Amino acid sequence: MADIIRVKGLAELQKMLGTIAPRIQKNIMRGALRAGMQVIRKEAQSNIHSVSGLLASGLKVSTRVTGGRVISKLKATGKHAPIAHLVEYGTAAHSIDAKIKRGLSFGGGVVRKSVNHPGARPAPFMRPALDSQHRAAVVAVGSYVKQRLTKQGLDASPVIVEGDE
Repeated sequence: MADIIRVKGLAELQKMLGTIAPRIQKNIMRGALRAGMQVIRKEAQSNIHSVSGLLASGLKVSTRVTGGRVISKLKATGKHAPIAHLVEYGTAAHSIDAKIKRGLSFGGGVVRKSVNHPGARPAPFMRPALDSQHRAAVVAVGSYVKQRLTKQGLDASPVIVEGDE
């Protein structure tokens, strides 16, 4: 069963946003979605079991406006970005073949033409972060919008996000 998060005063919120310039509306919504996604990012970073910390530090939040819609993403960047999906979903057992004629070299001078990798168990970090923090993210979005509307000189008190009460 899906969780229900109640937001009261959406009609008032729509009216308030309508009184602000479209450019500022987009900025407010981009900031709000960024605030919500930062909550998810923090949880995802804490879910990563790592040695170097490069995968966790490479999680970045981005926002953009496309066709009047504001979109927010959380994605892996940096040196360990290419393995993020392998950590999240795991890998099946597979063979690794040498791409050069000399073969695969391991510490101690052992050279092989191919090796059998046993695979890796999934260690999900993104989906559990979203599942556990979606409510806090919605509250963060609502709080950010209320704070920015107040900064614009509007009374945002009619807008109430569950958990913000």
